[in-house]
Amino acid sequence: MTCTTYSCQVTSSSPRTGTAPADAADAPREESGRNRLSKSAVVDSALALADATGLNALTIRKLAQELGVTPMALYWHFRSKEELLDGLADRVWSEIDVDVDSAAPWTAQLRTMVESLVRVLREHPAAPQLLMHSDKQGEAALKVNEVALEVLRSAGFDPVYASEIARSGLWTGIMLVISEPGIDALSLEERAELQRRKQVALASLPISVYPRLVECAVPLTACDNPEFHYDFGVSLFIAGIEAMAANLPAQDAVS
Repeated sequence: MTCTTYSCQVTSSSPRTGTAPADAADAPREESGRNRLSKSAVVDSALALADATGLNALTIRKLAQELGVTPMALYWHFRSKEELLDGLADRVWSEIDVDVDSAAPWTAQLRTMVESLVRVLREHPAAPQLLMHSDKQGEAALKVNEVALEVLRSAGFDPVYASEIARSGLWTGIMLVISEPGIDALSLEERAELQRRKQVALASLPISVYPRLVECAVPLTACDNPEFHYDFGVSLFIAGIEAMAANLPAQDAVS
């Protein structure tokens, strides 16, 4: 059982293993690939491939083909796919903005971080799954969580509440992204048709039994304003935390 900053997960206890040395005939090519590939370049390509094809489709072999090297050239940088995924997760964490304005209200600082999290998750389709399942806290992840906890502790929340809010902030961002209406890979025509059928289904319900569902048939099935979806979700989260802060005991009141 591994307990991360944001969840407790059951992970394998088997040691991560590397790959046996390549045949001598492949050595020159592997040496060349190792010399011209930096760890950062491998992560760049792996993240782009995962975003394009899905995290489950990402393999060391497929990545090596994409880079024009043998798999052995990649094992110089990452001993296993698990290590590679940890590297991708750390890259995602590193893109989250932690340069908050300490002079701004704590709610504004927290909003800056949550909005940055959402922006990064939207830019990388593979990111939600990476952050949900990575069991290693790299330097970038530690930095993000440290800043978030500092903002919350300065707002008057004790360590227990601050930790819970930080975890909730991560899951709020992830759930907003994976629940975006119409985010499925559909063409505009397919999406419009799906939306139309859902609207018809709700609007056709017996109005005497489901008056509010009929009334809200259009907004309940709308998927043409993602910015509203994200702004509403982030605002709801921040408002909830702000309301909670207002009810803190007097000695812990927000300054």
